[in-house]
Amino acid sequence: MTTIDTLTLEVTDLATAEKFYAAAFGLGSRLALRQSDSPTTGFRAFHISLVVSQPATVDSLIGSALAAGATVLKPAAKSLWGYGGVVEAPDGTIWKVATSAKRNTGPDTGQIDDLILLIGADDVAASKQFYVDHGLKVSRSFGRKYVEFEAAPGSVKFALYSRKALAKDAGVSPDGTGSHRLAVTSNHGAFTDPDGFPWTAPVLSSSAG
Repeated sequence: MTTIDTLTLEVTDLATAEKFYAAAFGLGSRLALRQSDSPTTGFRAFHISLVVSQPATVDSLIGSALAAGATVLKPAAKSLWGYGGVVEAPDGTIWKVATSAKRNTGPDTGQIDDLILLIGADDVAASKQFYVDHGLKVSRSFGRKYVEFEAAPGSVKFALYSRKALAKDAGVSPDGTGSHRLAVTSNHGAFTDPDGFPWTAPVLSSSAG
């Protein structure tokens, strides 16, 4: 089963990014940061979703992100599927905060139920097959539109959208070039997918005998 331990964001200003994420989301070891000046422009073909239990928590997390320096791409609002909004962090990473609930059932808890990496693939079917060949198992699939993979409890979930659909969901243009500024650490070893996203194996610590 897929275990994504850490998502590593590459940022140009490490100190600013560290301050932002500590204040905005508090994701702990599931999110790492490292310095990078790799050229990138426009949409980086991914966004990260935070799934929560109710609208009050959506508003709270988005409010924290905006107070820490994020900008709004899509204001939080009700939709057919629930309630959510999209923000862009100072480092350029796009974050969606959402819930399937349309009404609050209690006070905001601040709890994040799921962390989901969504990659915008140029060819969803080809990327799906690539990941299956690398040992990932599909949990849900809707043709060439959307694919979700099985994930171990507590790990980062992973799904594929088409690049244009994901950009539309985020409220941005699908155009973009250069580095994705993202690396994925998982139990499936090291490889680069068809869309140029690098996956790495966890670093195992060793001790002297």
